[in-house]
Amino acid sequence: MFILYAIVAGLIIGVATGGSPARLGDLRFRWAPVVALGLLVQVALFSTPLGAALGSIAPWAYVASTAIVLVAVARNLHIRGMALVLLGGLSNAAAIAVNGGYMPVSEAALAAMGRAEAAGYSNSRLVEDVRLAALTDIFTMPTWVPAANVFSVGDVLIGVGAAVVIVTAMRRPAPDTGSRPSGAAAH
Repeated sequence: MFILYAIVAGLIIGVATGGSPARLGDLRFRWAPVVALGLLVQVALFSTPLGAALGSIAPWAYVASTAIVLVAVARNLHIRGMALVLLGGLSNAAAIAVNGGYMPVSEAALAAMGRAEAAGYSNSRLVEDVRLAALTDIFTMPTWVPAANVFSVGDVLIGVGAAVVIVTAMRRPAPDTGSRPSGAAAH
């Protein structure tokens, strides 16, 4: 959920600073279908019976789908903000990989949210002997925020990077079509 709030913030900041949402269509994101495939796998893992059906393979399918998304993000480092998205994604991927294919969530974070560990397969869970604990889901959104959830340092980096991508794309002038007003001299 954290990323959705970052996207909304990027759109609001973009408009407030004179940007146009129409310019988002000019953003040239390489390998977009690869990102879509990786995210589709994750949606299927966490929102359908697929994750439970895969059993012990599901966490590694999560790691693999994350790696696929990160490769596509790396192909887009020419876009301002994508380096932060990649850094955040690598941070999350490292925490997930060293913790058996799960993003550990702290008991304190779950308690702050007033929740118990999710039943069934989930991308985050309580993990014994957490490795890279500082990179895991240790922060919480305020419970009054709609769809509040736990989040990590990596999620913050991804969110800030996504907001930068959006604001920058919205503020970028429209591409020059090569036409000049009549009477204008070429340089």
